[in-house]
Amino acid sequence: MKHITLITGGQRSGKSRYAEQLALQLSDHPVYVATAHVWDEEFGERVRRHQQRRGPQWTNIEEERELSRHDLTGRVAVIDCITLWCTNYFTEGITVDNALAALKAEFDRFTAQDATLIFVTNEIGSGGVSTNQLQRRFTDLQGWMNQYVAQHADEVILMISGIPVKIK
Repeated sequence: MKHITLITGGQRSGKSRYAEQLALQLSDHPVYVATAHVWDEEFGERVRRHQQRRGPQWTNIEEERELSRHDLTGRVAVIDCITLWCTNYFTEGITVDNALAALKAEFDRFTAQDATLIFVTNEIGSGGVSTNQLQRRFTDLQGWMNQYVAQHADEVILMISGIPVKIK
């Protein structure tokens, strides 16, 4: 049965760990869809630590853009994360409106399948307004995409200092 969960919060709030625990409660062999583009050595090390933490029961998929290429019918999957997924569209130099339209269309294609999908995202707009125009544009894009996913989600969880708070 199709079910969408959105887990949101600040950096290091426990979002990914909570999403992984939830997936393991629902499946012995969940899927982890990593949307990250590895930009540098430090980030590559973070990715390796995450992979080691998950262990062999996970099926790992690395997909920076086209999530819908992967058939997850009947599976439980963690998609980590919307922020990095948005970045992969934003860095192509297209407008925020075009990036948002492309992200929404891809989200709709991906979530049309009968699967349990657990999306992880960041609340980057919770802080002050950036003095950098590029950062403000990205914050807009990601905030609007978070709203879109939340509208389509069956449940939304806000992580605060490792504590899940049910929002929807």
